[in-house]
Amino acid sequence: MYLIPHEADPLPPVGTAVRGALDDERRSLLMRTHSGMHVLSAVVFRDFAAKVTGSAMDPGLGRMDFNLVDLPGDFKSAIEDACNAAIQVDHRVQVRFVPTEQIANMAELSRAEEVRIPEGLSEVRIVDLIGLDVQADGGTHVASTRQIGHFRVLKTESKGRGFRRIRFAIE
Repeated sequence: MYLIPHEADPLPPVGTAVRGALDDERRSLLMRTHSGMHVLSAVVFRDFAAKVTGSAMDPGLGRMDFNLVDLPGDFKSAIEDACNAAIQVDHRVQVRFVPTEQIANMAELSRAEEVRIPEGLSEVRIVDLIGLDVQADGGTHVASTRQIGHFRVLKTESKGRGFRRIRFAIE
């Protein structure tokens, strides 16, 4: 847990008892958004064999970049429909930890172009959207994909030769 001090309220001395609270609405929306990113990366990888080259998210909004050269004319609606179909299947989300020495090829557990295991790591957290996506991941997630809600593709953009950005919202 981290204590984020306010400018006018300095950190208390070490050992001081403090009370805190989570912003549950914000955290839940971040969980839905992050899980939606897994759905999007799984769908794009499955349907276009494209990996993620970058991503970012805010509560309810996200963007993912992919190594996609050509897009069919109906790409935006096809991706949105495929993501929503995957969400409605209601894939259970399971988290487990695997010792690093048991992972022969980390690339199989990532939809990202570049994969590195941090030095000194003894185990890797695996997030499994059962039947849809398995990735090494450290973020928070919903318990099943139906909890994500509606996935809406806002925009697709070209980010240079062979790279596409997909901006989306969780509703």
